[in-house]
Amino acid sequence: MIVDVITIFPGMFEGPMSASIVGLARERGLLEVRCHDLRDWTHDRHRTTDDAPYGGGPGMVMKPEPLFEALDAVQALEDEPGYVVFCTPTGTPFSQDLALQLAEKERLVFVCGRYEGFDERALSLADLELSIGDYVLTGGELPAMVVIDAVSRHLPGVLGDDESSVEESFAAGVLEYPQYTRPSSFRGMDVPEVLRSGDHGRIAAWRREQSLRRTARVRPDLLAGLSLSDAECAIVQDELNRADAPEEG
Repeated sequence: MIVDVITIFPGMFEGPMSASIVGLARERGLLEVRCHDLRDWTHDRHRTTDDAPYGGGPGMVMKPEPLFEALDAVQALEDEPGYVVFCTPTGTPFSQDLALQLAEKERLVFVCGRYEGFDERALSLADLELSIGDYVLTGGELPAMVVIDAVSRHLPGVLGDDESSVEESFAAGVLEYPQYTRPSSFRGMDVPEVLRSGDHGRIAAWRREQSLRRTARVRPDLLAGLSLSDAECAIVQDELNRADAPEEG
């Protein structure tokens, strides 16, 4: 996959995009990340990318001219245009399903906003307006990095164990079950016996139950779209009842 990023702070990507899984994916040639400085498409000596909003109000708005020119130039780098993602707090909420959809694209182009956001005309260039949460950051660079990281995990060959992306949180619509490793006992806390039993059927059942309980406790909103068996519904209800029970003492 090729990922192009248009930003006024290309240096922000050097460390995060060179380390860990993303860095390894780039080293193996599975992922190419190219950052482009939006100021290269300005035409004044101050390299201006923003201006005051029409109608008044606080802050500055990113100008359309450099954004249009930058996207024209970046899209022309390859025979096929990339899928354009504008990072903005007013966009579609990012999710695991969206990460999977974006991972199927051969090329992504991220446009990172700053200040009070984009001139609305620039958003006409977007295939997707994307938000990573209900809060406001200083710019779209960190959201772009988050999305690139989440997407890169689903590229073929990036993870050493392909099952890692299948069994993690949200992959099955629920949060991931608790994980343990050696030692089996630490500071009075023991690894559950079932995980040391070698009984794969019991382990799978325990993990499913723990995933449902954790989801009911932490993210009950995720359960609304799931098709659960009667036994699983009982597990969820039991966990919800525990959460609603008054504390003793």
